[in-house]
Amino acid sequence: MTAVGAPDTGPLTLKSGTSWTACWQRCRTVAPEAFREDRVLNLWDAGWRADGRVLPAASPVDGTPITGPPRLDATTAHRAVRASLDQHRAWRHVPLPERRARVAATLDALAQHRELLALLLVWEIGKPWRSAQADVDRAVDGVRWYVDGIDAMTDGRAPLDGPVSNIASWNYPMSVLVHALLVQVLAGNAVIAKTPTDGGVACLTLACALAAREGLPVTLVSGSGGELSQALVRAPEIGCVSFVGGRDTGAAVATAVADLGKRHILEQEGLNTWGIWNFTGWDTLTQTVPKLFDYGKQRCTAYPRFVVQRQLFDAFLAAYLPAVRTLRVGHPLAVAAPDDPYPALDFGPVINAAKAKELHDQVAEAVDRGAVPLHRGSAADARFLPGQDTSAYVQPVTLLNPPRSSPLHHAEPFGPVDTVVLVDTEAELLAAMNASNGALVATLSTDDPATYDRLAPQIRAFKVGHGVPRSRGDRDELFGGHGGSWRGAFVGGELLVRAVTRGPAGERLPGNFPDHHLMP
Repeated sequence: MTAVGAPDTGPLTLKSGTSWTACWQRCRTVAPEAFREDRVLNLWDAGWRADGRVLPAASPVDGTPITGPPRLDATTAHRAVRASLDQHRAWRHVPLPERRARVAATLDALAQHRELLALLLVWEIGKPWRSAQADVDRAVDGVRWYVDGIDAMTDGRAPLDGPVSNIASWNYPMSVLVHALLVQVLAGNAVIAKTPTDGGVACLTLACALAAREGLPVTLVSGSGGELSQALVRAPEIGCVSFVGGRDTGAAVATAVADLGKRHILEQEGLNTWGIWNFTGWDTLTQTVPKLFDYGKQRCTAYPRFVVQRQLFDAFLAAYLPAVRTLRVGHPLAVAAPDDPYPALDFGPVINAAKAKELHDQVAEAVDRGAVPLHRGSAADARFLPGQDTSAYVQPVTLLNPPRSSPLHHAEPFGPVDTVVLVDTEAELLAAMNASNGALVATLSTDDPATYDRLAPQIRAFKVGHGVPRSRGDRDELFGGHGGSWRGAFVGGELLVRAVTRGPAGERLPGNFPDHHLMP
């Protein structure tokens, strides 16, 4: 496979100026208050603090040692939460024009340091360059939309009684977590963010440093979820809990916030499916399949399951296999010559070597129990530096009919593993597409609009596309989930602002709550 603008003529090398050491020194230059020679600092009570035990960490890209999160203990986390409440009580009275101006200045600073933020995402969580840039851009552009329209969204509404606590997965530090923080601040709340344990601490530290310079009431802490949950979820000072992650952890958070009656936004995983029924548009599917592998399907809106009408299986394979064979995998910074452009890749590593082993083991176990391998990518075709650590890389795999005993049958793999299930009736199609008791997105490819209109409402996903993938969306596009994939308030557009503000007495927010389910 070839880097954009240059053929492979010999061993690959690291693109000039992109080493982890170079990135770290740039961080120390841009935000010396937040970065030390060997660690990042926690941000609480409006100050950067060298507390917490720093964990060792390695980049999934090639095993390069990088800086890990400085983990706080529970006592210090409670102090940080109490300090955030003091910030919240002051910030909620800051006039909206001033809040808007400070958030806008933060966005300008993030845009100024776009390249560095993206490089940190490459090293810390393995995003290819195009995906890393897109994560930064979606955060900045998305919040600008709120800056422009916040007056109408907050009309007649007030900030919450306490700060918003944010606990998010590692895969989208900017476009999900930083985006949410800045909108919550714009709406009049102080905010607390927990850095994901698996990666993103340097990127989030730099983003929060730029926000803190503009006077935004941001708290950033690191630590284990189990140790900090009492402070970040159950503490009485917290006005709202916003969580993005898996169902196991999400269920514990959901139980806690329900018991306490807290405002909450809990986005959880689901098995997003792509159904194919009475369909002939195979050229379109062939063009779409590589896009579905963006960032190795490490996305809450990835499609890891195809549910295919049995009589169309041969046509499906003829469209799918040539597409999946074009996938470009490798080191996101490996180029033929030091000054070449960044390589154009579909994905790099998964988040760490442990996750790679888990996926390899799940695939092997599924095959041992009867799944049929339809495609397996080869590491020989990947773009790697000579001798680099490749333990966090998983080549694309496609399996037919994973056994019901396999996690690949009923859960999201969160990696480049597709599964295909064959069905004979519309009832079987719907049952297979609803295998995980709710999902965030789904797609049904069928030539007949009437068939789509009849079946789509029976698919338990918040967004259902007709032959096209759906995503989390930006700006005014709403987002939520059905069944076990979501708890609490829906978000997106003005719903994100409504979720973190108080409206008229007796207001019922759209979402999945213990006492009601209300669609927008």
